[in-house]
Amino acid sequence: MMLWARDICLSGRLDDVTAKLEPGKITAICGPNGAGKSSLLAVLAGLLSPDSGEVQLDDCLLASLPAKQRARRIGYLPQVGEVAWNLSVEALAGLGRLPHGDGASDPVERALAAVDLANMRHRPASTLSGGERARALLARVLAGEPQWILADEPLAALDIAQQLAMLRHLRKAADQGAGVVLVLHDLSLAMNHADEVVVLSEGRLHEKGPPEAALSRSVIEEVWQCPARWLGEPGARALQLG
Repeated sequence: MMLWARDICLSGRLDDVTAKLEPGKITAICGPNGAGKSSLLAVLAGLLSPDSGEVQLDDCLLASLPAKQRARRIGYLPQVGEVAWNLSVEALAGLGRLPHGDGASDPVERALAAVDLANMRHRPASTLSGGERARALLARVLAGEPQWILADEPLAALDIAQQLAMLRHLRKAADQGAGVVLVLHDLSLAMNHADEVVVLSEGRLHEKGPPEAALSRSVIEEVWQCPARWLGEPGARALQLG
C-alpha cells in the first residue's frame, strides 16, 4: 500500500520531488505559500500529471490505473469544500460509493457514524454549518473505503474543537490501516498530530521525517524565514514566533 512520488517535476510548481508515504500513518505536507503543497497532493491523487517523474501506488504506476480503480483506492478531499447540489447528508456521503457502483449502505452508515453525523442524515447540505459540511465531505471520502485519504487543508475553515474532532476521525482511519496525507499550514497541528512531515520550499523537498526533525527550529527559520522555538512537551507543543 505504499504511495511513492519519484522525481516529480511540474512546471513552475514542483522541482524533482521524491517522497515515499506509508499506510497507517498521518503525513503532513507543510511549507510556505506557493511551496507546491497542493500541487504535490494533486499529483499524488492523480489529478495532475507531472511533466516528468512518476507516482507509484503499491507495485503499479498510478497513471496506468483506470480512473475508476484509482478512485476506489484514493479518496481526495479538496481545499474548497463546496456541494454543487442540495443533497441530504446521507446522499452526499453516498456519492463516495460511485467508483464502486454498488450503492452499498453499510459503508455509508459507518462513515456517517465515524464523523458523528448519523443523526443528521436527512438534513439538506445547504443547512449545515461549515464544520458540519466539512465532516459530511469527509464522510463521502470514508464511504468509499479508500486505502489512501488525501486532504488539502481540511482544517482551514474549522474552529479549534472542530479541528481536533476532524483530526480524531483521520487518526482513526490511519489506525485502521489507511494512509492519510494532509496539507497543513498550522505547524503546531502538524507537530502534535502527524507521524511524518514533508516540508516543501520553493517547489523542492526540503525535509522529510518525524515532526521533531522535519519541523525543527532550524528548519522553520530557514524555510519560513522567521525566528521560532517550540514550547511544551511532545504531543502538546506550541510554536512561538518572533
